[in-house]
Amino acid sequence: MSRLSIRGVGKTFASNRRGVPPTQALQPVSLEVGDNDFITVLGPSGCGKSTLLRLVAGLETPTTGEILLDGVPIAGPGADRGVVFQSYTLFPWLTVQENICFGLREKNMPAAEQREISERFIAQVGLRGFEKHYPKQLSGGMQQRVAIARALANDPKILLLDEPFGALDNQTRVLMQELLLGIWEQAQKTVMFVTHDIDEAIFMASRVVVMSARPGRIKAEVEADFPHPRHYTIKTSSEFMALKARLTEEIRVEAMAADH
Repeated sequence: MSRLSIRGVGKTFASNRRGVPPTQALQPVSLEVGDNDFITVLGPSGCGKSTLLRLVAGLETPTTGEILLDGVPIAGPGADRGVVFQSYTLFPWLTVQENICFGLREKNMPAAEQREISERFIAQVGLRGFEKHYPKQLSGGMQQRVAIARALANDPKILLLDEPFGALDNQTRVLMQELLLGIWEQAQKTVMFVTHDIDEAIFMASRVVVMSARPGRIKAEVEADFPHPRHYTIKTSSEFMALKARLTEEIRVEAMAADH
């Protein structure tokens, strides 16, 4: 059984204005995500990829279909799903360590255990020495490291990331890709990662899901069959470039369709 099962899920947003028709964001889509799978969802802007992730997160309700996590229907947000958004969603009044412990505290976990878990993830995301810092004292990349550590500290069944590195400069973005991939290689979490960056989609994923222009549907599923641990130098390999050329063409066709 798949860890995540998306079955005929569609989403239409009602209009609040008279005379304006509802917007179909997502045609019915079906997708199976296995245990420890790392899938990236790639598509042009406005194709419904973030809507799909929000449906899995339980932040939106499907208009049609159902979503199951370990065979249990998703009916709202839950601690079994860790979510990281593009915008930095840390609590500004809490320190790095307090932010990471937030979900653990909500579970009434003993303080000593909270500290042990938070220290492990602080080390894993390379933030030792910043435990007592507040978000405003951190760079964007550091804030996203805290957000990822906070999501992982809860030990979710699946990690959902919505363009988490989209607001970062290119060099920081590349380093964050390597950091997250390294954590996944160690922790073997199930991951669903939304991006519009083709290089990022290929480098991070075991499988790339390509979406069409709105209303979104799954146009293709492509294996990114590169060995682990992955090194950034694979981005210049002939196999990587060939896959990039193929996906660039797929996305270009959809982006052009979205403009008409």
